[in-house]
Amino acid sequence: MIKNINSLVRKNILELTPYSSARSLNLYGILLDANENPYCNMDVTERGININRYPDPSHTKMRKQLSKYLSINSENIVFGSGSDELIDLIIRIFCEPGKDNIIIPKPTYGMYEVSAKINNVEVKYFDLTEEFQIAEYNFNNEIDENSKILFLCSPNNPTGDLLNKDSVTNIIKSFNGIVVIDEAYIDFCNIENSFFNEINSCNNIIILRTFSKAWGMAGLRLGYAIASKEIIDFILNVKLPYNIGAVVTDLFFKVMNKEDVKRKNINSIISERDRLYKELIEIKEIKKVYHSDANYILFQPDNHIELFSYLIENGVVIRDRSSQIKNSLRVSVGTLEENNMFLTKLRKFYEIKD
Repeated sequence: MIKNINSLVRKNILELTPYSSARSLNLYGILLDANENPYCNMDVTERGININRYPDPSHTKMRKQLSKYLSINSENIVFGSGSDELIDLIIRIFCEPGKDNIIIPKPTYGMYEVSAKINNVEVKYFDLTEEFQIAEYNFNNEIDENSKILFLCSPNNPTGDLLNKDSVTNIIKSFNGIVVIDEAYIDFCNIENSFFNEINSCNNIIILRTFSKAWGMAGLRLGYAIASKEIIDFILNVKLPYNIGAVVTDLFFKVMNKEDVKRKNINSIISERDRLYKELIEIKEIKKVYHSDANYILFQPDNHIELFSYLIENGVVIRDRSSQIKNSLRVSVGTLEENNMFLTKLRKFYEIKD
């Protein structure tokens, strides 16, 4: 279903004249326009990285490279400094501070709420079912005329499960707003569960993905959005001019040639995730272990606060998610050795308790 995207965008954004430079106009030659230092003080220039020059603000080559990988037009892609930057930009484009609101399910990833509150945008919540799925009537009961964006995470964080595709699709078609689907963990499950192909028929979808998880580049802070050209153009206009640096760009091209390594590591993580799940359900003090389609597992153990503290004191750092889901902890899937250490310390804690 095609929506009138312009009617959802803030008036000041529609009237914005974006920052322009020679780089954004693709003008090259003797570069004397941007007050750059003509000398590079680092030897990375020998590797072809000119860090004394501003990078391409439109990420033209990066978008072309990723478009080939995804089999989608480059005009449907934009990069951000991690998905978190894109979350903030989307809120700033579509939500009028002090007036509009975003909708998020409970529980879900915390940055949607944080970014909205930073921008003085109200956050409205709707509960997922006991199976952590969307009940459409819960969502419909919360929206109002100022509801501009629905943020969904699939697989969801911290629960780890994929959202039901039919329920999400129904909301996309009926909601007169933007639906952001965060697919940060989509590589750890069947890619057919992605909403990637819905972009062609519904222009109010924005898909967020990241290089932090499956690609193993969390330290570089690189994410991207997939959406209709009109939405991508708004993001390009609003984002900071040079948000992706030259070194990150260089490493992006290097990692894109490592698809075989990526796939091998994903397979290892999935194998370890399944092993961890089987080990955890065998421990009687753990009352519930949730199925996961991501690279982490949510579980509800006895004495969760004490266990959490004990693990940290013994060098194993996991996440307390009990503020979102009662008595729950979340463990990321590590290497074989890291997972064994986690299981050893966990079992040791309950031996001591006995």
